Amino acid sequence: MTFDWGALLVAQLEFYWEVHLRQRLEGLSDEEYFWEPVEGCWSLHRGEDGRYALDGQWPPPVPPPVTTIAWRLVHIGAGCLANRASAFFGDGSVPADADMFDPRHVPSALPAGAAEGIAFLEQAYQQWHDGIAALDDAGLQAPLGPRGAQYAAEPMAGLILHINREVMHHGAEIGLLRDLYRATGATTRHSRLIPST
Repeated sequence: MTFDWGALLVAQLEFYWEVHLRQRLEGLSDEEYFWEPVEGCWSLHRGEDGRYALDGQWPPPVPPPVTTIAWRLVHIGAGCLANRASAFFGDGSVPADADMFDPRHVPSALPAGAAEGIAFLEQAYQQWHDGIAALDDAGLQAPLGPRGAQYAAEPMAGLILHINREVMHHGAEIGLLRDLYRATGATTRHSRLIPST
């Protein structure tokens, strides 16, 4: 018996997207999108140039800060899906020598609110999905090459597995934050689950 491993990888992502993540985003408000359940959250903030950017540092602190729904949603869209879709299935607008971690693969306009964020995530998902769904067995087994940076020798199938895991991991965190927001009756952008000390 033979398996279509590529179809299984794509189906795993599709199932998670359709059954778990996408429907969990219904009704997301701007207030909830930016809700900070504890002090010191990483989120999405407008910079001096007027564009939004994710809070962060590399390497991240230990333990890393709690993140908002906005941070998680944009991280999935920009830092997992859009940049990989651009690197491996892009339109050629980013130079060929740019590896998958090159910031030129990240969309310059990040979403400023919940509805925009969901649309941004949907577009990034579709670009990545369509790219991986078109791969044949040879494409799945092929090394990532220079665009894979330090993972150049790893097969495309390994990257797909990694991205599936990232989407599921961060998607589950979004679901949990939505549950906490609803359960605590949070009503302001900076409501706190844990009182400040």
